[in-house]
Amino acid sequence: MTDLDDWQARVDAFWADFDDSDPDGCLARMRALVEERPPGDPFALAEWGGVHDSLGLEAEAVEPYRRALAAGLPPEKAHQVTIQLASTLRNLGRYDEALALLGELDAPELGDAPAFFRALVLHSAGRPAEALSVALTALAEHLPRYTRSARAYAADLVE
Repeated sequence: MTDLDDWQARVDAFWADFDDSDPDGCLARMRALVEERPPGDPFALAEWGGVHDSLGLEAEAVEPYRRALAAGLPPEKAHQVTIQLASTLRNLGRYDEALALLGELDAPELGDAPAFFRALVLHSAGRPAEALSVALTALAEHLPRYTRSARAYAADLVE
């Protein structure tokens, strides 16, 4: 087990026991974990953003998320952080930024999560027909029948 694997196991344990009823305690525990990593470590930055995000401190989550992505993460972790950042930007009312991130995201390992968050951002941005179209298009792929029709109906919502 590498040092990063050991550290990630302790981070995973933190999240398994996460309780937002003690925000200061959560921040202190995550700060201790983050400080174990080298300065600018993308994994630590991602977790620092995540704890702020999970505590409803979205404004404080944006910069660590952006720094984590800029510092370089493996693709799957970068995709996860991109979704988290887009969701945070939505919560802050920064819909165009969130949509731009999600529009660039090619993350097949996340299944329909990008479509889910894109629909959520569109709805929050006051674009309900587009939001419904995105959600129904994603759902259409899981129907045992009527996929072609479902895709066409979803497209009709925005035409």
